Amino acid sequence: MTRWPTLFISHGAPTFAIDPGIAGPALTALGTTLPRPKAVLVVSPHWMTREPRVATSAAPQTVHDFGGFPPALYQLNYPAPGHPALAARAIEVLHAADWAADADPQRGLDHGAWVPLLHLLPQADVPVFQVSLPARLDGARAYAFGQALAPLADEGVLIVGSGSLTHNLYEVRFDAADAAADDYALEFSAWITQAVLSRDHTRLQQTMAVAPHAQRAHPTPEHLWPLMVAAGAAGAEVPATRIEGGITHGVLSMDSYLFGAIPGAAAATPQAAALAA
Repeated sequence: MTRWPTLFISHGAPTFAIDPGIAGPALTALGTTLPRPKAVLVVSPHWMTREPRVATSAAPQTVHDFGGFPPALYQLNYPAPGHPALAARAIEVLHAADWAADADPQRGLDHGAWVPLLHLLPQADVPVFQVSLPARLDGARAYAFGQALAPLADEGVLIVGSGSLTHNLYEVRFDAADAAADDYALEFSAWITQAVLSRDHTRLQQTMAVAPHAQRAHPTPEHLWPLMVAAGAAGAEVPATRIEGGITHGVLSMDSYLFGAIPGAAAATPQAAALAA
């Protein structure tokens, strides 16, 4: 079976669901180039646990885990099925890598999962399950968590780390989605892009220590760790592609990254070939 690529997606604010900017259409375009995976596995910072947990529900609920946003957001639903068998397989591969994973039959899809999937796979016709983000990580440990999940990419699973390339909520200007981007957010995002595209995964894991403005871009790093998970699941041997998303609310970088080639891209559309280049 062809190895699946992995994705890091910046999911931004919950309003990304109804205000897609340029990132939403870019994800939708990517989704049209992808063959159908057996399932999508999402790691999101909005589900953090002491030890990894894996959602095993056959029909995960859409969780509106936010407050104070427009009423329209709370009416949205993402009715993708779960995949209990592949969720059980995720527990197996985590155990094999010495992670003390356990099943969670009740967990639904938090907004770190369903909001970006509204754009990537709007038909909600591919099974989705989540794996929680372990609470005590650094860059290397988050990368190792992705490596532990990597066997699933050989079994038809699209592994998605959903976070935010920058995530300083103290400086977000919610009243201006198209506010001019702060220089530090641009500089940090450019540094990440250079590390990703050059496949320098050692430096990528050291982001919080060596990247410009890292502490300002991520006062707390949980929204950065899904990038390490996606990179670790792919490995440094594969090429990476930036999916430009711009910067919203002045400081939230919406760039995403595809690690690896799109299966069958050479025989697919010109758009697929361009994304895979």
